[in-house]
Amino acid sequence: MPKQKNFGLFFIFLILFASGVSVALKAQAPPNILVIFTDDQGSKDVGCYGSEFPTPNMDRLASEGIKFTNFYAASAICTPSRFGFLTGRNPSRSQDRLLSALMFEDKSHAKLGIQPSETTLPQVLKSAGYQTALLGKWHLGHGDETFSPSHHGFDYSYGHTAGCVDYFTMDYGNTPDWYRNDVPIDETGYATDLITEETISYLGKRDKKKPFFLFLAYNAPHFGKGWDDGNDKSINLLQPHPRDLERVTKVADPSRRKYAAMVASLDDGIGKVLDYLDKAGIAENTVVIFMSDHGGDPNYGGSNGALRAGKATLFEGGIKVPCIVRWPGKVKPNVESNAMTWALDWFPTLASIGGADTKDLILDGKNINSVLTGNIPPAEREMYWELGSHAELERGHWVAYRTGNWKYVNAPNEGEWLFNLQADPFEKQNLKEKEVAKFDQVKSRCTLLGDTYKKYSLKK
Repeated sequence: MPKQKNFGLFFIFLILFASGVSVALKAQAPPNILVIFTDDQGSKDVGCYGSEFPTPNMDRLASEGIKFTNFYAASAICTPSRFGFLTGRNPSRSQDRLLSALMFEDKSHAKLGIQPSETTLPQVLKSAGYQTALLGKWHLGHGDETFSPSHHGFDYSYGHTAGCVDYFTMDYGNTPDWYRNDVPIDETGYATDLITEETISYLGKRDKKKPFFLFLAYNAPHFGKGWDDGNDKSINLLQPHPRDLERVTKVADPSRRKYAAMVASLDDGIGKVLDYLDKAGIAENTVVIFMSDHGGDPNYGGSNGALRAGKATLFEGGIKVPCIVRWPGKVKPNVESNAMTWALDWFPTLASIGGADTKDLILDGKNINSVLTGNIPPAEREMYWELGSHAELERGHWVAYRTGNWKYVNAPNEGEWLFNLQADPFEKQNLKEKEVAKFDQVKSRCTLLGDTYKKYSLKK
């Protein structure tokens, strides 16, 4: 009998041990990664960042995670911003010098896009066992199939290739631009709703045995690209759904009201996706990152608050954006970080989180896991931005550089500036003449970086 008791205890111990190992392995499993990438959403277009209209679901992420207050986009224009995020490299390194928006109607742009030699985050995550999907806006090439998401690490894709579409026809002006896995499709509805519905459908059909990397790139609240039949040309239009205009009647300015309605629809979509994560029981093991591709466009309802200027400029209003991260069990809730961070940091950070190998890659961002889990800022760092000429936005070539609290901006034919962002976060005082030595120092470093990146891209 004693031997039987000992055997029984041993058997129970084995069961408990096996269960513990199973739980430990489950806890160590790579997390799912959901990146919510909005379009033209400024620093004051999110409730928890000071917007006058509510965004309860975006705010929910902030209350359950970390809100960055010193976070920068890779660029102030859509195409280079997306390139920077997906490759972890400064857009100035891009082989095709993708420094301005690829324009759907410009025939020369059909030859430009992200190249096979340019490694993307979904590619390295796939090598670590992830399934990958892009849902929404691409804008990294449209003239050749080699530019498509399926050739750059995405197992599944749905949405449009141009910078914007008509929210109701899913056309760019009068040219169809809506795809599923590179195949043109006809859809009816409202673009924001369609992207949300596709996201929930994808999550339901995914391979449950693999972690996922989902790049949810909403085109909202960017203006739509409608068609003017009378003048036979495309036209930029804010395109809110009528149902959403009724929710923002307190917003006085007409353009701002339309924009707010588009943000309301976007926020609803994000809420539905978050609710699905909860219902599917995967929220606890999913990293959710919310951010905008660049600053808001005041000409189309966006707001960057007191920050100087906006989209298509390299002042703070063009590149400082909202960013929120929720990661249950790793990121503490309701935390605010002023760490100097930017979109290029996500490649090394998420690759590390997902167990992907990046040792042979040239990356310009930093792993900011310490910021996420302990709010420990990275060491002293520098950032460089470059914008190509953009005729539609009437912008010339710009460069900017930041190191510590010092920032240099150069817009040929417009001027050069030196700012101390700690003392002057809204860039009101040009210190070019007052701090001559510092001005020369940061300008010289900015020029050196620009020349280095350009030579690198030409070699490729």
